[in-house]
Amino acid sequence: MKNIILIGMPGSGKSTIGVVLAKKMGYQFIDSDIVIQQKYAKTLEQLIDEHSDAGFIQIENDVNKEIKAEHTVIATGGSVVYGREAMEHFKKTGVVVYLKVPEEELKKRLGSLKERGVVSNGKATIAEIFEDRKALYEQYADITVTCANEMLRYSVEDVYAKINAYFAENYVTKE
Repeated sequence: MKNIILIGMPGSGKSTIGVVLAKKMGYQFIDSDIVIQQKYAKTLEQLIDEHSDAGFIQIENDVNKEIKAEHTVIATGGSVVYGREAMEHFKKTGVVVYLKVPEEELKKRLGSLKERGVVSNGKATIAEIFEDRKALYEQYADITVTCANEMLRYSVEDVYAKINAYFAENYVTKE
């Protein structure tokens, strides 16, 4: 099976759902934000402060387009969709799953955007950032799963079921 790439807003559960999903599927797990932090030996917040949003987007694109993995769940940073090369790479190597969370739920889940190392692209609020990214999430997604106010296991089960249905529909030989 191909990789599973999780995209969505910060706070949508990509890393949390990703770890549990990888265990359930017998896959490896990569958190691309951690890969970036390890490569640069800095936090996301430090990298954004040093390189600006545009510079960080380039760093994120460069690191993600080089991820080589098979049978892996990859949790990406929320701004990964700004990197065309990274997203093209992910589309070739896996199935992209958009974890969609309603704006009000995101506000509850997220603390300080700055402390989380969130690329704001000049936007001041969660609503503005979400509006800026929504079309890109939808454009790249092979599967969209709404994850709102649910227990983790229900979100994982929903994602798992939709991935299995997608694979059955797209990768099984039809007679």
